[in-house]
Amino acid sequence: MSNHHDTTHIDWDEMGPLLERGAELQSPLYRQAAAWLGELLPAAGIRRILDIGSGPGVLTSLLAEAFPHAEVVAVDATPPLLERARIRAERAGFGDRVRTPYAELPSNLDELGEADLVWAGNSVHHIGDQRAALSDLARLLRPGGVLAVVEGGLPTRHLPRDIGIGRPGLEGRLDAAAGEWFIQMRAELPGTKDEVEDWRALLAAGGLTPSGTRSFLLDIPAPVPEAVGEQLVSAFAWQRKILDGRLAADDLAVLDRLLDADDPQGLRHRADAYLLTARTVHTARRG
Repeated sequence: MSNHHDTTHIDWDEMGPLLERGAELQSPLYRQAAAWLGELLPAAGIRRILDIGSGPGVLTSLLAEAFPHAEVVAVDATPPLLERARIRAERAGFGDRVRTPYAELPSNLDELGEADLVWAGNSVHHIGDQRAALSDLARLLRPGGVLAVVEGGLPTRHLPRDIGIGRPGLEGRLDAAAGEWFIQMRAELPGTKDEVEDWRALLAAGGLTPSGTRSFLLDIPAPVPEAVGEQLVSAFAWQRKILDGRLAADDLAVLDRLLDADDPQGLRHRADAYLLTARTVHTARRG
C-alpha cells in the first residue's frame, strides 16, 4: 500500500497470519457458537458444511471437530489462506474431510453444491450486494439446513480508557476511524449496494426462517499471556497502517509509542492490556 488513499485494499498475504492468530485466540468463543449450532442441527445429520470466506481455516477445522460426520468445504478466493486452511486441517487429522476449493465470491457460489450448514463468518460484508449474497447462500441449503452469519458484535477492547500517554479514549477514536475505513471499503466493492443491516430481516428476505441470534463473549483479562500480547501488537500495527491519514497526529504518535518495543509504555511492557470482544451469530433455517 503506497499511501493512505489505497489503504482499503487488503493484502491477504500479509493479513493471513494476523487472521489466523486472531481466530485461534477466539477459538473458545467459536467453540461455544459451534456447540449452539449443534443444538439447532443434530450433529449426526450434518453431512456437508460450507465455510464461506474461510480465510486460514481455523473455523473450518473447528466445524470439522464439532460435526464429525461432515465434509467441510473451506471456500475462499485467496490461495495462500486456503493453503493455511489445508495444512491446519491435515495437522488436526481432518485432512480426509476438509476440502479447500478456490472460489470467487459471489460469482462462484452456484458451483459449491448443497450443504446442511452454511457458515459465513465476517465474509458477507466483503460482498457488494449483501442481500443478494444471502439469497444465494440460502439456495445452497438442503431442506432443514441452517445458514449461520457472523456479523456484528462488539468492538474489541485492549486497553484502559486512560493509558497514561496521549488523550484518553484512544480506542474509541480508532473505532471511529475504522468505521470510516469500512464505509470506504464497502463503497469500493463491485456492485455495492447500501443496505439496512437488519440481518434477521435479510435472512427472511432470502426465503429462510430466522432460528435465533446469539452473541458469544471472549474475555482474556490483564495481564495477558505472551501469545495474546503479540497478537495485540500485530492488531495495533495493522490499524496503524490502514488508519494512517484518518487519525490525528497525536494519536498516530501514541500508536507509534505503543508499538515501540523499547518504550516502557509500549504494548510489550504493559500489564494493563487485555482482550475483550463479542461476536454475534445470526441463524436461519430452510423449510
